[in-house]
Amino acid sequence: MDSSSGQCNQETDTSLYNEEDSLDPRIQLELEKLNSSTDNINKLEIELDEANTTFRMLMAEASRRLKVRARKLGSCIDKARPFYDALNMSKHSQQQCQIAAVKYQRANEIHQAAKETVALAEARFLSKQHEWKFDSAWQEMLNNAIQKVTEAENQKTESGREHQRKAALYQAAEQKVQMLEQKFKRSIIKSRPYFEEKYLCEGQLAAQKDTIIQIRYAVQRAKQEYSACLHRLEQISEEIHVQRQNNKLMECSLQGPREPGVGAEVSPMVNSWQELDNKKDANGMEDINLDWNLDKCDSRSLGSLSMDTSSILSDADDLDFDDDTQVTMELEQLRQKVRDLATKPLMMESKRTEEVEGVEDRKGWESELNATVDKLDRMMLKQECEKSQQQSPV
Repeated sequence: MDSSSGQCNQETDTSLYNEEDSLDPRIQLELEKLNSSTDNINKLEIELDEANTTFRMLMAEASRRLKVRARKLGSCIDKARPFYDALNMSKHSQQQCQIAAVKYQRANEIHQAAKETVALAEARFLSKQHEWKFDSAWQEMLNNAIQKVTEAENQKTESGREHQRKAALYQAAEQKVQMLEQKFKRSIIKSRPYFEEKYLCEGQLAAQKDTIIQIRYAVQRAKQEYSACLHRLEQISEEIHVQRQNNKLMECSLQGPREPGVGAEVSPMVNSWQELDNKKDANGMEDINLDWNLDKCDSRSLGSLSMDTSSILSDADDLDFDDDTQVTMELEQLRQKVRDLATKPLMMESKRTEEVEGVEDRKGWESELNATVDKLDRMMLKQECEKSQQQSPV
């Protein structure tokens, strides 16, 4: 009796060891996806940092160039500014008027189509009134058609009023532009290079802002894919654990306390990564202000323009790129270490041969992961504090 029981236990242990020696192919596939997502996140974050740096450089360069022109041109800029503001408002009003005209035209077409539908239905019924019976179905169809005509007519009326209002605003803006052009003609001509330069700078900043927004969306999608991979790994590990427990019960009818399966420790790790991503969005991923107002660059007295220009150049020259690069490299090393630790419990469980050894490894992994996350959190917080103290709005 004892020999048969021992033989059964030996066969069970052997089968379990064979199962643990071979890693589930789904785990390997998800680990590859996880590594791919990690590389993609790293690449996108580097692109985002470069895009933010480019935006700040464009902002500083635009301010410098506009201040130089403001110093050369003098007070004519302030005199001509109302004209160019009114000109921009006129262009905006013209665009809004065109949009309202398109909406009115569309509403008019819908109204005409609805009226034709009702007329066609009535004419068709009258031509077949001796053959067809005017029943509830015809009545319902005709009521629906008439209701569509009423709705289209209301929409047409509303669109017409909106178009008239936009047209009135555009006419008022055009009149203001003509009045200011006659009043400040010489100042407008003299200051034209400044406002052309300003228009060019604003276009560059707007294009760079769009680039930053697109990269941010790409980073968010990559992080969502990373979280999805972790979630799938957790599900796979749970399935493997259930399968192993079922095999134990079927082979030798041995019942015992449920042990953690392959990757069962992923749940707290997933929460840690989600918290880390939230902190990274707030601190690690540089979130700069993408709004700008280039009019501020010449709002002070002309006597301070030279000092402001030299200050911008000196601030740009005094940036310590070496220190920033070193801190970034340290942060990246810590992030990579946390990512490596994220997949470590899966490899630990697949290669485990003794329960005691697995418990000790799991405890060591948890303490190492917590220490690494805490260190990364402190470094990101320190970096953010230093940036908030050093960086000042242009």
